[in-house]
Amino acid sequence: MAGSSPVRHRQTPSRPSPVRSPNSSYRSEDRNGEMNHLEALLAAQVLHDDVRKRAYKTLADHEYEEEQKKRAEREKEIKDQQRREEERLRHEKKLRDEEERLRALQAQTVPKLPPKTAEQLAPQPKPSPQSTTVAPSNGDAAAATQPAAANPTPTPDTSSSGPAAQDPSRNPFQAEPPRANGHVSPAAPPNATSSPFARPATSQTANPFAAATAPEPAAQAPAQIQPTRPPAVPVVDDYVQIHRNLKKLRELMTEHAKSNPQLKKQMGEMRREIRKSLGQLTGGKGANKKQLESIKTILMSALRGQPSSPMTDPSSFVVGNREPVEGALNNEPQLPALFLYLMNQLGKAIINQFINECGASPRSADPVGVVTAQLFSAKEFLWRGQSLIDILMAKFRIVCPVVFGYRGSDKTNQGRLRLGWKKEGDAWISEQQHNDRMMGLGIGYASIALRDFSKSSNINPWPPSRYWKSMADIVNTPPDEMTDTQCIVLKSMLNQHEEKFINFYGSAAVAALRRALVEFPNSAPKKTPGVMGLQVLAVMCKRDMGLDLGL
Repeated sequence: MAGSSPVRHRQTPSRPSPVRSPNSSYRSEDRNGEMNHLEALLAAQVLHDDVRKRAYKTLADHEYEEEQKKRAEREKEIKDQQRREEERLRHEKKLRDEEERLRALQAQTVPKLPPKTAEQLAPQPKPSPQSTTVAPSNGDAAAATQPAAANPTPTPDTSSSGPAAQDPSRNPFQAEPPRANGHVSPAAPPNATSSPFARPATSQTANPFAAATAPEPAAQAPAQIQPTRPPAVPVVDDYVQIHRNLKKLRELMTEHAKSNPQLKKQMGEMRREIRKSLGQLTGGKGANKKQLESIKTILMSALRGQPSSPMTDPSSFVVGNREPVEGALNNEPQLPALFLYLMNQLGKAIINQFINECGASPRSADPVGVVTAQLFSAKEFLWRGQSLIDILMAKFRIVCPVVFGYRGSDKTNQGRLRLGWKKEGDAWISEQQHNDRMMGLGIGYASIALRDFSKSSNINPWPPSRYWKSMADIVNTPPDEMTDTQCIVLKSMLNQHEEKFINFYGSAAVAALRRALVEFPNSAPKKTPGVMGLQVLAVMCKRDMGLDLGL
């Protein structure tokens, strides 16, 4: 049938298909036919089922993800609770060990000497007038000074400042012995009578200040000449005078730079680099090595006279008189003025960092405190064996007098000046701004003072005994003189530093925390926000550390 024409047959699908047949084309003659509509309905049904299946699958995936997220959050919460419980148990164990050592020390007794024999009671011949007194050796130095230390009448501390220092009965911290390296080993906690807030037992020694006059233990340092111990806390007015002298030094350098453009340029670059390096400090061990080396390089360059600057007597910027120390790196009577100027700028940048950053972010204070302690304790930056940290503390004295024992009413202009309240023009800053400044300065002060130098060959420039003294000046404030400024500074000094404080002073620190966070706020005549902040911190110590201060 080669000549016959092909016959068209319309093929009907045996089952519905989502694919439209060619007959459904709009050009087809039967595009409006029943089969064409049927195919369109079937295709729409298939598409609808597919969308429905995908919607169900998406819903199932979302529910699965939400379930996994809730499970992960629950696991994280359980781990956090487990970690807190482990920390609580660890702190409780540490406190229990401290108490065991304390009881062991209390149980120890010193046997009495046997009665003298007849030979010992017999009168001994007096030495001849020609005999000379032999100077005691190093081993007999303590015995040579024993008669002077045996005086049961304690010598008042005239170097302390503020009203709390005038009344020894109000200052329970005076029994605290200062340490040569600023570290108190937690392995040997003080006994019950050395607690600053505990009542002295009548069975103990009649001289509660014996611990303060006891000779210092041998320092475990390398066989090299060490700087002398920092002097006692000086009279506060000395810091005011140092602050005035620093202003004069800044004016002197400004005038000298006008006639020396090269010095002016380099001085400005050095100042800006110090400020920039301090602003880049972050947390983590070894994270700030580059910034620290940058500041050290700048200070060493100025100390070596590069660029050249006038020579100045550093005694105008430190407390007390200093004599040359054998083996010290800088024994000269004068140092380059640019070096002292940059140390002043370093202190100013540290204070600004505490004020601007640490009030809102307390954890950012610790890196600044570490770098501060390293710079002011570095042997190459000491003068006659002692640190120049008085430059920094003179600025602390002006901006935060509370840590030096100063008090005042925040209702009067004179009182606000004594509390470190700042003025903008002729008006005082707002109360919130003042509180934020005090928070940053309080935690900054603690980050400097609570540094552990037990493993360092350098001497702590501002040891924990200064922290103890500042805390004592605040908590010994009479109730009628308490202010929110003192409470805010005290809380900032203690917040996130409780464990360090306990590591330094053991059970005495626990007693001090109870005095500061329980007894001190309870004695306040009004429950102000600052007072309640101390009480909240006591609750947080119990919740986070397991430290029950007896609320």
